[in-house]
Amino acid sequence: MFKKTVLGLFCAALGVAGTLIGATPASAKQFDGVTVNLMTFTGPVISSPLQARAPDFDKLTGAHVNIITVPFADLYTKILTDFATGTNSIDAIVFPPQWMVDFANPGYLLPLDKFIAKDKKIDWNGITPFIRDFSTRYAGKIYSVPLDGDMLTIYYRKDLLKRDGLKPPETWDQYVSIAKHFQGKDLNGDGKPDYGSCVTMKRNAQAYWMIYAIASPYLQYKGTRQGVFFNLKNMDPLVKNPGMRRAMEIYKDLVKYGPPGQLNFDISDSRNMFLSGRCALILDWGDTGTLVIDPKQSHVIGKVGVAMTPGSTQVYDRSTRKMEKCTPKLCPYAVDGVNHAPYAAFGGWSGAVNAASKPRVQEAAYAFLSYMSQPAQSNVDVTIGTTGMNPYRTVQYKDLDKWVKAGMTKAFAKSYLGAIKKSFESPNVVLDLRIPYNQRYQEVVLDSVVAQMAAGQLSIDQAMNQLYKGWQQITKQIGRKSQLAAYKKSLEITSTQ
Repeated sequence: MFKKTVLGLFCAALGVAGTLIGATPASAKQFDGVTVNLMTFTGPVISSPLQARAPDFDKLTGAHVNIITVPFADLYTKILTDFATGTNSIDAIVFPPQWMVDFANPGYLLPLDKFIAKDKKIDWNGITPFIRDFSTRYAGKIYSVPLDGDMLTIYYRKDLLKRDGLKPPETWDQYVSIAKHFQGKDLNGDGKPDYGSCVTMKRNAQAYWMIYAIASPYLQYKGTRQGVFFNLKNMDPLVKNPGMRRAMEIYKDLVKYGPPGQLNFDISDSRNMFLSGRCALILDWGDTGTLVIDPKQSHVIGKVGVAMTPGSTQVYDRSTRKMEKCTPKLCPYAVDGVNHAPYAAFGGWSGAVNAASKPRVQEAAYAFLSYMSQPAQSNVDVTIGTTGMNPYRTVQYKDLDKWVKAGMTKAFAKSYLGAIKKSFESPNVVLDLRIPYNQRYQEVVLDSVVAQMAAGQLSIDQAMNQLYKGWQQITKQIGRKSQLAAYKKSLEITSTQ
């Protein structure tokens, strides 16, 4: 029922439900009789706009796009198994781009360079450089089409902070202090105690990115190429040190200053809690920014501000192996002594095509991905909270009219887009992990360890040790030399390229 409701809201917001939008990606009825099986996660975010636009694409081209959804925890395995076994029942995927290496290396994904070179409607150069590079390329070839831009930011109740004489948090210590201040107070006027902070912490969902949003400013301070996950000399995991310890301490504080049951909160649970006015702060991707203006869901319209993820005045100095105060020499990108390291977690949902599918099916699959990404469609989709799609085109940061039309005030649109843009353009932006078997490092080992630590089943020392051993074991199994080379190669991508 919820999925149907979200899909209905999406279509209603578009005002099209069967109306053609924008230019056609191919000649009318060019793909008559072609069926494309596309797999993504259950959603309803991401899957709902694909489902809503597929019938329009069918009318334009004749191609039937069958959207297959599976839970996020199963998505990687389902895709890999289908490709690796030669089943090839999936013609296209919409997936996290950091998995690209595991799908492209064995030749499962179709290079898209020749399609994009001939495709004027996709406006490839209009995609922001960071997203265009990180989300699409591997080993010099383009393998995916961006449909989304993901950057973690924080949202805060500006009305509450103003009332109590507080400023938006610049550091994670300040974030915790604000969360503690509001914990147990009535924040929405219903007479019930509410909560300081909402953060998704559910295992086997998308929670494992949150610990690195906290850890990043403690571990990366020399710029994007320094990296946040491993030592660049020997591939030693940067997970057993005072910086990671401080991040885990803060994570445990956020368990304490959040709703009961937060350990089982998926991202939708956290968002719904914030939208209902029951949390003073939330750490999230861009979805919250478009959801808070939806009068059907939001009780905090006009009460929210947006900022980059907090930083730190101290960092883990890799040379002294101690926490050191930021100086211009140690933290060259710090502002007023605060080192910010915004985390481009996930990288934004992207679409790719199965190299084993029939050529005509491949063409139709690419045409659908192009259609979804073209400005005529994407400029609308990113303004609707229920799509789960966040801005990723240059024009989407500049053209405030579409955001105002969607329900934002100009002031909020500038705050929202400014925080995301500033994060993407930071010289210290943190790239997500994109090396072979990164899913094992993050979704298997990291996710399990952080969940156990947050639940009190592991001490912080035990958690760091277990995480270190788990990551070392994976690296050893795959090959330290090759993994180090892949990690270094991944860090060559910067926000300014």
